[in-house]
Amino acid sequence: MKDSGKPKKVLHIITGLNDGGAEGVLTRLCLHSKQTEHAVISLMDAGKYGPILTEAGITVHCLGMNPGKPSVFKFFKLIRLIKTEQPDVVQTWMYHADLLGGIAARLAGVKRVFWGVRHSTLEKGKSTPLTLWIARLCALLSKWVPEKIICCANKALTVHEDIGYDASKLLMIPNGYDLLRFKQYATEDAGLRNELGFSADEFAIGKVGRFDLQKDHFNLLRALALAAQEVSVKCLLIGKGLSPDNDALMARIAALGLEDRVVLAGQRTDIPAVMNALDLHVLSSSFGEGFPNVLAEAMACGTPCVSTNVGDAMEILGDASLCCPAQNPSALADLIIKMAKEWQKNPTAWQARKKASAQRIASRFSIEGMVDAYEACWFGEKRSLT
Repeated sequence: MKDSGKPKKVLHIITGLNDGGAEGVLTRLCLHSKQTEHAVISLMDAGKYGPILTEAGITVHCLGMNPGKPSVFKFFKLIRLIKTEQPDVVQTWMYHADLLGGIAARLAGVKRVFWGVRHSTLEKGKSTPLTLWIARLCALLSKWVPEKIICCANKALTVHEDIGYDASKLLMIPNGYDLLRFKQYATEDAGLRNELGFSADEFAIGKVGRFDLQKDHFNLLRALALAAQEVSVKCLLIGKGLSPDNDALMARIAALGLEDRVVLAGQRTDIPAVMNALDLHVLSSSFGEGFPNVLAEAMACGTPCVSTNVGDAMEILGDASLCCPAQNPSALADLIIKMAKEWQKNPTAWQARKKASAQRIASRFSIEGMVDAYEACWFGEKRSLT
């Protein structure tokens, strides 16, 4: 029997801890949840966030699984780890962990299991056959394994209800953000802007996110080529795979005549500073987004955003006029042109837009609000962080 005076313990089980939205949310949740004890099991490796969690004193176990080739031996090791940790609650993240972690937790005797759903698109050609199969299997098991199923976006909730997830267990908790890190700087860092390759009279747009079919950088490049015919605009691309050694990307940039209008920065660790240096952040994704973290992070830095209408992008932006259909470069170009002209011709309105962007995130998507919502879901009561 556990000592009732000890804090409640939550064991998180996640597919991996590499750089991604779910991984970042899990980490922020663990680091900012001060009244709950946390431990983490990664089905794969420690990735980016494992060392961060370990440094903060949070136990991290790594099983070294191959998601495409489940190991019976490692599955039973997972069960043993869960029994060793003796959690009050198991919270799983993403399909593989929902399936394997949820079943393992039940077999280990854990009565309170919560699933975490991040996808907002489940379609052939946009999700892998394995992902679709696991999602459908989870739908069948959703009546038995989890107590609740936490979705990061309203769109994700709707999509999973449609494929058969138990609707009575679905709820939405939006992501929360560390507003001490993602914040608007008091003064613009002209040095960083110059380093990134932007002059004072160029409208600096950018996109933070790995090179991936889902992120649809080619849509953004086509929109940029169209927008550049009307306004002076330059684009910064930041993330894994966005460097000059990406032959496919370089070929597309050259084909569109954008060699002087695109800066490839690769991966960087100073994202809040980069966000502050941009005039506009553009999300050009074509599918798969649940609750796009990058929009909220940019807005928290006082950087206005436009986006394709994916996941809960419109909910984050709070303005339908800032969204356009996915895979429509002409419509995305129109948004960029509209924002560039406002930036150029109406500085007062632009400053008001920057302020409103930051205020929206602070009022609706704080890390404290997210932690409070998760703890209320797990423990059935609203808990203060003070």
